[in-house]
Amino acid sequence: MTRVAVAGASGYVGGELLRLLLDHPEADVVQATSERLAGQPLHRAHPHLRGVDGPRFTRLEELEPCDVLFLALPHGSAARSIDRYADLAERVVDCSADFRLRDPDAYARWYGEPHPAPAWLERFAYGLPELGRERLAGARWISGVGCNATAVNLALLPLARSGLLNRAGTVVAEVKVGSSEGGASAGAGSHHPVRSAVVRSYAPVGHRHAAEVAQAFPEVDLHLSITAVELVRGALATCHVLLDPDEPAPDEREVLRAYHRAVADEPFVDVVHERAGAYRHPEPKLLWGTNRADVGFALDPGGRRLVALCALDNLGKGAAGSAVQCLNLSMGWDETAGLAARGLHPVG
Repeated sequence: MTRVAVAGASGYVGGELLRLLLDHPEADVVQATSERLAGQPLHRAHPHLRGVDGPRFTRLEELEPCDVLFLALPHGSAARSIDRYADLAERVVDCSADFRLRDPDAYARWYGEPHPAPAWLERFAYGLPELGRERLAGARWISGVGCNATAVNLALLPLARSGLLNRAGTVVAEVKVGSSEGGASAGAGSHHPVRSAVVRSYAPVGHRHAAEVAQAFPEVDLHLSITAVELVRGALATCHVLLDPDEPAPDEREVLRAYHRAVADEPFVDVVHERAGAYRHPEPKLLWGTNRADVGFALDPGGRRLVALCALDNLGKGAAGSAVQCLNLSMGWDETAGLAARGLHPVG
């Protein structure tokens, strides 16, 4: 068994990592850190893990050598101590934003300060298998993904693989997200009485996850907005792809064939495109607790605006699920190991 530790394990992403790894056929969770809950059982932070055979929380300073170290720490923490973490484990998977961008200048531009360890940026493989499976195979250093960026990247992926994205001039992406994206610590915008029933445009411009989409698809003129909605888990990307009027307009059958070809070999991406029914387009709630993403589209009658859609669980495919999928690839295991769960219906 591969000895795995999770640093920052009392947060939502940490809890999702524990849930997946504790049942993983190849992993043995040997440590889980929490400064606030050191010495207490995992279910003090994650009541759904009551009764599991796992370690008690320890402090971050008490981390011991292991085979794989997952970092689910606040932004900046991993980068400031990456040399220490690299000495503790053969493989490091960082779920924060610290190592997602390869370019130090891009990091400084989007995050407002120089990167604490710029030499490490090129060493990390970006942690979305659908965008870079080859580099993840055998990788020792793996970055996390932004949940909003993942929803947009997967929405655009079928268009990129089919060449349809080359016909686009501008992409306007709107991502609707649930409250768990804000993390386990309550804030002025996440306290339930002020968060409930909102449709809040909290980042109409300037969201940092746009940098990850620009890195994946540099040819795209992207405009990204994020809206908080009445939801705990889930993200839905609605990407308005404005097609070049000088290019031939695609028809619906052509686009649907392109979608199916593009994701045919992706174990966690499905095409949802039906003419009728309540679930004819991707729906986040059907994916709660999974590492799956549903993609789909709608085409304007004139063929000049293609609306690309992607639904996912922001804590699953948008964070911990992708991280475990990356571990599977890195170790040469079955890519789907520990990630077979399907969504539930009905839920609510």
